[in-house]
Amino acid sequence: MIPPIRIGQGYDIHPFQDGRPMVLGGVTFDTPYGLEGHSDADVLTHAICDALLGAAGLPDIGHFFPNTDPKYKGINSQELLKEVAATLRQKGWDIVNIDTAMIAEKPKIYPQLDNMKKRLAASAGIDPAQIGIKATTNEKIGSLGRAEGIAAHASALICKQ
Repeated sequence: MIPPIRIGQGYDIHPFQDGRPMVLGGVTFDTPYGLEGHSDADVLTHAICDALLGAAGLPDIGHFFPNTDPKYKGINSQELLKEVAATLRQKGWDIVNIDTAMIAEKPKIYPQLDNMKKRLAASAGIDPAQIGIKATTNEKIGSLGRAEGIAAHASALICKQ
């Protein structure tokens, strides 16, 4: 018998792009640069979507929201997270918690941490206390350490309704 709980992992990475809004966890940061991508390039939300989908044994975010589909061009990633959470609930799963880690030399994440948790929780249909967000640097090592972009890891625990 399969236990009534499942865990999933997600990962995403996007390079910086000048002149785009910087959106992380559904919050727009006040920077002259953002992340390159087909949607709003919210690297944190994309990693969360993949963690949730993986926990449910479903295909990844690119399967459900392909970057070749013009209807997802510039889409707010919170809309994608809402759809992922609804899909899980339709399949009989509840979200227990989400834990994340972002690797970024810039921007400073901590001042927006609570706002990010609130936005993500609202989109996922859970309480902000069920979401953990950590941010660290790459200690100047590699492309992330040279501030060429941002990466995010996410883990999600789900249980049968």
